[in-house]
Amino acid sequence: MTAGRPENPTDEVQEDNVSEPLEASADMAEPGLTPDEAQDGGAKENKENDEGSAAPDEIDVLRIENAQLRDEYLRAHADAENARKRAQTEISNARRFALEGFASELLNVRDSLDLARSVDLEGAEGVVERMVEGLELTLRQLDSAFERFSIFEISPEVGDKLDPDSHQAMTLAPSGEVAPNHICQVIQKGYRLHDRLLRPARVIVAKAPDGDDGR
Repeated sequence: MTAGRPENPTDEVQEDNVSEPLEASADMAEPGLTPDEAQDGGAKENKENDEGSAAPDEIDVLRIENAQLRDEYLRAHADAENARKRAQTEISNARRFALEGFASELLNVRDSLDLARSVDLEGAEGVVERMVEGLELTLRQLDSAFERFSIFEISPEVGDKLDPDSHQAMTLAPSGEVAPNHICQVIQKGYRLHDRLLRPARVIVAKAPDGDDGR
């Protein structure tokens, strides 16, 4: 037997064989984590890497959608602005040329008046009669133009009750024939455009004679 060597040579070999598997298992798992936890951590890390790689694609999609929405907004804003300008132009033209049709009708009246003024009043037989006929024709033309554009005459009669919505009392006059607060004389006719009052009829309104208590 040799001094310094163990009596049983297999003891040293067994110790080495036991220590190697322990070191290998220590390398497989991190300190404080079970093998299952270590496996779950690796799967989670892979998932985060997948999400990180997909995030730039989603940002690009959002950028494209944002650009499309901006373009649609700018187009809608431009269309609304153009429509507003067209409406303003149409309103302006309507105001400027609202009387175009009525003015055209009055041209015939003007022509008739010019023709009547050009008549030679000296040495012409029946000139007065022709003048009267011309005036009547001119009035008929004017009345036709008024009717076409819904201009109605307000022509009260003597004895009509005063209507403040259509008549303007210029003064009061004592009258024994017309009841008080009724029209005794028409000074000027009035006119309406559709239902709007253009000018009230100017009238003189009767009142009770002086010294009469109205009984």
